[in-house]
Amino acid sequence: MTGHGLTIGQAASFAGVTTKTVRHYHRLGLVDEPPRDQSGYRRYGSAELLQLVQARTLARAGLPLADIPELLAAEPDRFAATIAEVDRQLADHIAELTARRETLNRLGSGERALLPDRACALLDTLRRLDFGTETVGIFREGLVLAKALLPDVFDDYLRRLEVAFADPRYVDLIKRCWRVAEWEPDDPRIDDLAAAAAQYLLEHPQLLEIPPELRTRPGATRYGLVNHHRQEQAPSWARLTSRIEAHLRDAGITIPDQ
Repeated sequence: MTGHGLTIGQAASFAGVTTKTVRHYHRLGLVDEPPRDQSGYRRYGSAELLQLVQARTLARAGLPLADIPELLAAEPDRFAATIAEVDRQLADHIAELTARRETLNRLGSGERALLPDRACALLDTLRRLDFGTETVGIFREGLVLAKALLPDVFDDYLRRLEVAFADPRYVDLIKRCWRVAEWEPDDPRIDDLAAAAAQYLLEHPQLLEIPPELRTRPGATRYGLVNHHRQEQAPSWARLTSRIEAHLRDAGITIPDQ
């Protein structure tokens, strides 16, 4: 074979790998080591080049290097079955990577890492309705809490909010309620607004539906954490909520005790 065949560098180049990879394949027994010529250099013929291309192709397809020699010697049926199994594993890995990318995309948009698309769409609705950035932020916090504390009824909770925010009267009422944070806790307008809010809720009983599991002591605690979120920072909000709940109780509506 003096002067015939390919050098290791040429063989590596034709196969699309590095000389380091070729030597690694030799150590693993994936490619036979060709004999040396009179000059002491190994010369790669067509047989070794074929082995090299086969090993490279299978390795890049995801097969473990240790399995390649046995696979290349296998019968066609076993070869096909092994390839099918590797394909399944790759599909699972792709699905996992896709899920990771979706999580990264949600992280990039902040709220999408914590809330489903339907909840994010509701927040977009608030923005279109000219609710301020701070208001939307607090509302987002409430949705995150609701999703964590009320997972079994969260979808229904979103559905009721979607219907409510489609009503201009409700939107105006909620905007007025948010502005209460700027008032003093003893502002007499709070009582009038509480009466108006309670009246609206009584006219739309679907907004007052409280699942039975929230009427127990643990459930009432979860209800309170969601419904009274941030109120410790705005005493006027706390008073408004208290007055609304009082009106509803007077009308015979059961409100979970905190």
